[in-house]
Amino acid sequence: MRVDLHIHTSPRSLCSHIDPPDLIQEVKRLGLDGFCLTEHQVIWDPHEVDELARDEGIKIFRGNEITTNQGDILVFGYEEDLQGVVPIKVLHNKVREANGFMIAAHPFRGFKTFGIGQLKMNVDQACKRKVFQYIDSIEVRNGKLNEQENDMASQVAERLGLPGTAGSDAHNLDEVGKWITVFERDVQNEQELMEELRAGRFTIGSAR
Repeated sequence: MRVDLHIHTSPRSLCSHIDPPDLIQEVKRLGLDGFCLTEHQVIWDPHEVDELARDEGIKIFRGNEITTNQGDILVFGYEEDLQGVVPIKVLHNKVREANGFMIAAHPFRGFKTFGIGQLKMNVDQACKRKVFQYIDSIEVRNGKLNEQENDMASQVAERLGLPGTAGSDAHNLDEVGKWITVFERDVQNEQELMEELRAGRFTIGSAR
């Protein structure tokens, strides 16, 4: 089952230019089976998502991209909208209590400006970032990052023994599906989505 785990839409994410109905048609054109709405610090109402997905033959899941003091985190299975910069430990405790799931989104995006090579950061040093103490998975392929940044995320995930997910982080239609997560099993709902993520029953791929 081919799912883009990381997509922003307008107007809920002010930086996005993707209209939700247009997104559905693009996802279907790319041959994906579903996608996750991961707006910035706001989660969709489940009834609105059900209405959006009705009769389209596409699975739509809900997540939330929350800004913390240790970077952005994709959160699943947690319903509260948290505003501002949230301490990572506070978010971790809340999501654990809700039995949710946390993914470190684009964990090395900050290095785009300087370059990992210029900072001379190696994998051992990268593994020591505080954020990795609090998450369940690492986004190892993000459509907004360059190859070097994604490769560092992959190496860190492997070294720490954490599963690595993929998502486009699309804010425009032509970015959807650049990186996707391919699940071994069909996923019918958000609970099953988290179960498959926890079990690591997925690989990464691309629809473009």
